[in-house]
Parts: sequence; C-alpha cells; structure tokens
Amino acid sequence: MKKARRALLGRSLRPVRIACINYAEEMMSERMMGRLTAALQKCYDEHFLPVWGYPIDLDVTRNPKPTDWQLLYFDDATHKNFLGRHELTHRGQPISKIFLKALGEDDPVSLAASHELFEMVLDPMANLWADKTRHTQYAYEVCDAVEEESFLVNGFPMSNFVYPSWFEPFEHPRGTKFDHMGSLKAPFSMTEGGYVIKKVNGRKVIKQFGSSEKRRRFAKEDRRGHRSEFRDPQGEHHPGRRAAKRRG
Repeated sequence: MKKARRALLGRSLRPVRIACINYAEEMMSERMMGRLTAALQKCYDEHFLPVWGYPIDLDVTRNPKPTDWQLLYFDDATHKNFLGRHELTHRGQPISKIFLKALGEDDPVSLAASHELFEMVLDPMANLWADKTRHTQYAYEVCDAVEEESFLVNGFPMSNFVYPSWFEPFEHPRGTKFDHMGSLKAPFSMTEGGYVIKKVNGRKVIKQFGSSEKRRRFAKEDRRGHRSEFRDPQGEHHPGRRAAKRRG
C-alpha cells in the first residue's frame, strides 16, 4: 500500500511539459526567446511553484510532443499560424497565446507571458469559477486582479499573482497574504490597474474594473485570442479549426 501511494505521488508531481514556440518573426529573436523562457522558468520555480504547486518544464521548440501544452508567441492575430488556433491543440492539450504587436509600451512581453503562463497552469481550460456568494462567482484567473503590477526576475518584469486565499470568501487571520506582492487586503479585491470576471446568477458574465482609467485602457485592447474571451459567451475570438468544421 505504501509503495502504491509513493508511486501515485511521484506521478502527480511530474512536471507538465510546455512547448514554447516563437511565431513572432518580426518582434522577437530566437536569442531573446531563450532568455525570456529561462527567466519564466526561474520565476515560476522560485515564486509561483511554492505557492500553487504544479511543476512545469518550459521547452523552446518548433516540434511539440503530442502531450505538450503550448505557449505561443505571435506578432499579431493575423499570423498564418494563428488561424485555427483555439484554446486547445488538435490533441486536446491547453494553449496560451501572446501577441507582441498588441502589447503597449508599458506592457513588456515577459509581463504578458508570465500572466498567460500562470493562468493557464491553474485553469488550463478557462472554465473554473470560485463562489463568493450563492449568486456570484469569480473566474479562476490568478493575474487579472493585479495584472499591471510586476516584479523583476533576471531583469524581466513578471506579473504579480493572487494566492489561494484570494478565492476564499471567509474571514482570514490578520497578516494573510492575498497576492504575491502584498497589495491586496481581502478576497476578490483588485488593484486600480486590475479587473475581475464575474458570473452572476449562473448566466451573465461581466467584467469589473479597479478604476475608470483601467476600464478605458481595457476597452482599447485587441482581445482576440485572449483566454478571458472564452469565458464570455459574447466574447470575440476565433472559433478554432475543429469548431469551424463542426459549424460547416
């Protein structure tokens, strides 16, 4: 029995392999891709993993294995390799995408990549919700509420992220951390530069912003291909190759 338990534990702790693929020929060199991926791995191992678990191995490649998850970099949503890309590979594995031309001057690629990586690992299908009340649920997104805050790893800005306590709608002991940088003081709260996705009465999906300035900045963003769009029935996203075929 003990041997069986050890075997099961070892299997549960095997890192998920995530293929990092650079289709952003105009915006990012292979050298930068390597430096960025190394920084993301260090950030994940030293900051995110101790809080959330779920070990991963990031691998820069052009030939992902069938079981790989994927972290894809594009110049923009018109790239030929984006067409047909849904939130899953054709083998059903999770995908996250970063569009470099859509990033603002104050939004470096490492900030966007760490944001997408953290959220994909915690909710790969973008379908988990946390109950705040019987009528209100919050999307299980770990960076949105603090998404404009960052800390440095190897000189790269990395996204702040919330802790498990952020999703717990009960009173916590004094000194409880709700995010990595210690900005938030309560569950389901957000910074002025953050936002949250809420589901009301099990049907209506809305976005709530930390400030009117954030709302205006958000409205100007190109959200195509963003994982948050898959949570919203009215979201704007490409349906993907398989879905398009089903629709005829």
